[in-house]
Amino acid sequence: MARALTLCAMADIRFIDGLSEIADQYDALICDAWGVIHNGKALLPGAAAAMQRFRETRGPIVILTNAPKPSGVIPAQLDRLGLPRDAWDAIVTSGDSTRAEIERFLPAPAWRVGPSFDDPLFEGLPVNFVAFEDAAFIICTGLNDGFTEEPDQYRGVLRAAAGRDLPMICANPDLQVNWGGRLMWCAGALAQIYESFGGEVVYGGKPFPAIYRLARAAVDKAVGPGASPPRLLAVGDGLHTDIAGANKAGIDAVLVVGAGGLHEGASDRRALTNKLAGEDLRVSAVMEGLTW
Repeated sequence: MARALTLCAMADIRFIDGLSEIADQYDALICDAWGVIHNGKALLPGAAAAMQRFRETRGPIVILTNAPKPSGVIPAQLDRLGLPRDAWDAIVTSGDSTRAEIERFLPAPAWRVGPSFDDPLFEGLPVNFVAFEDAAFIICTGLNDGFTEEPDQYRGVLRAAAGRDLPMICANPDLQVNWGGRLMWCAGALAQIYESFGGEVVYGGKPFPAIYRLARAAVDKAVGPGASPPRLLAVGDGLHTDIAGANKAGIDAVLVVGAGGLHEGASDRRALTNKLAGEDLRVSAVMEGLTW
């Protein structure tokens, strides 16, 4: 008899071959993007088909990503990667929730850390970017170059910022992502250092509550008025973002391991089980790649 799929104890962790094994217990899917749907350069095998089948047979899919950009720019990116529009219903980003946090600090001047390709985050916001010495708060979307720089290179300026009690808005809580086989540092790595110096960090994305409120609202809109509260399932590859966030939000979670994600070498089931238990994280199942 199949084990009941609940937020189970780690001794009962279930490994599944595809989403079809558990889909009938859920009405909507909250799906991570990077490491689950794509690797930054290409779609991951089986992901698009699995999403289409879930929508056909079960219900809506909301893509929930820690991308530090407003959700309006993400569809074109997914189009370029080849993800069909019928594989998802809505997109919610860390950028969406971060913009609201930025507005709370305005009109105070800000010091920015992060690459220019994150510029869409600020469109329509009257942010006054100034030199570090003149800033009242920090907006961090990532390292200026997440491939060639290391977070430790920022320790000096972050220590100085903490000494001035500058709040930091972190637009992407991820520490790293796998970008086409290369690991890229994200804003969360700098935020982690900043907190170690006693700095205040305001987070916009997973695993923090604001982005899950937006995700639930997007699911409710997709389901439509008058429907029963949908049974939600979150799918992701980040232990401290996707899984921890789902746990805090009271949503069942499936951890994706395998090529393209953050746990490519997670073939040792006992080691993975122990890791989850050691970090007090709960999953309903583990699967190697998002497939149907």
